[in-house]
Amino acid sequence: MVDLTMNRAPPNPEIALSSRQAAIRALFDQLAPRRDFWLARNRYFYEADHDYMRFLIPAGASVLEIGSGDGQLLAALRPARGVGLDFSPEMIRLARKKHPQCEWHLANAEDPAALGSISGPFDYIVISDTIGLIEDCETLFQVLHQFTSPYTRVIIAYYSHLWDPLLRLAERLGYKMPQAPQNNLPTADIANLLGLADYELVRREWRQLLPRRIFGLGTLINRFVAPLPGIRRLALRNYVVARPVPRRARLAHPPSVTIVIPCRNERGNIENAVRRMPAFAPDIEIIFVEGHSKDGTFEECERVRGAYPDRDIKILRQDGKGKGDAVRKGFAAARGGVLMILDADLTVPPESLPRFYDALVLGRGEFINGTRLVYPMEAEAMRFLNGIANRGFAILFSYLLNQRFTDTLCGTKVLWRRDYDHIVANRGYFGEFDPFGDYDLIFGAVKLNLKIVEVPVRYAGRFYGETQISRFTHGWLLARMVLFAWRKLKAF
Repeated sequence: MVDLTMNRAPPNPEIALSSRQAAIRALFDQLAPRRDFWLARNRYFYEADHDYMRFLIPAGASVLEIGSGDGQLLAALRPARGVGLDFSPEMIRLARKKHPQCEWHLANAEDPAALGSISGPFDYIVISDTIGLIEDCETLFQVLHQFTSPYTRVIIAYYSHLWDPLLRLAERLGYKMPQAPQNNLPTADIANLLGLADYELVRREWRQLLPRRIFGLGTLINRFVAPLPGIRRLALRNYVVARPVPRRARLAHPPSVTIVIPCRNERGNIENAVRRMPAFAPDIEIIFVEGHSKDGTFEECERVRGAYPDRDIKILRQDGKGKGDAVRKGFAAARGGVLMILDADLTVPPESLPRFYDALVLGRGEFINGTRLVYPMEAEAMRFLNGIANRGFAILFSYLLNQRFTDTLCGTKVLWRRDYDHIVANRGYFGEFDPFGDYDLIFGAVKLNLKIVEVPVRYAGRFYGETQISRFTHGWLLARMVLFAWRKLKAF
């Protein structure tokens, strides 16, 4: 541990700093010439950290980094606009030399008057290895509101204090860059400070149980052991993602809605889907996507469209197979600002859709997922084995996604059109893997760090037709997707 009293910096008239901040600046000015040495000595740690930060932040975003140092993290994120702040003149000098494609500002981020030359908002604000050095975290978070929009995500990366003894030993042995004394801020305290400054947690993650390569042993442990429940809390690296708390009143001009209804062999449910649909928005588009039915479902869709000329009803025919293909086709043709899925079996009642709409439009969440497993359901609405499997997969995916889900397979999901467009743009990370359509959206929402909220519904029995779900065939597909999710979300 470094004694900051031995590193007093001369006063800088351009930056207002406390005595502690001035000493921290002096330390980093002193360390700047050897920054590349420390990066090379701990290359595996930094590469793994950058990999995960790139997972959280897609290339081409606008990013503001607080405490940017020599700029190696910000440059690694490949932003369309990257802005770094630091109060160490030597670190800023290095950043400008090594990464001229980004903007670098010599400033104290806790001083609002020093930030007037920076224009926002930003898609992401990154605070990496800086939170422990901040003089007043609540003040910093309040200051950062001037750079946020409702869609901004604040990402805080920091060391677990469980590792303090080992890190101090590594400093003494010359394996780690010297560090200033840190604020003792467990995640619960960071979450509390964020809450006081009007932010809320979206997700958290733990990474790097062994921050050294050690002939490949570190990679194996970090991929297959570090993500395990319980063990992951021992990891060196902690990440918190937060968003500004939305302050939305009911909108004067509520957004338009498109409701996509995939339907295969559902002829007896088509008219009820339209007749029972509440007029919960001023502009509602209904798109039936028919999937090669044998009971005249397509013809029934055409009849219902003619019988309800006051409704904006469109009919599409699937090119491929599966609900996922139907949802993608329907969303591609949709014109609404809000996108909804309603299963044609109507086991999730159409009358429940206004609650999904309100949860999204009033800012309570950005991805609204239905859950059938909170309220009691009608007798025989879900077979016993299906219920057990649904609860089991919800637990598994809650762990894999670091988001609480009680029911991942409820067919009703609601999101903004703009967020769906971002999911499509980033779909290459996961690929076309999901025949159900549910996980394509859930995984995409998690990767975009959307605020996920569940809306309980009362699950009804079928009025017409038979379930399209095969307990064993689809159960096997779900098991394969658990392994897929592990590889894509944990083991990298």
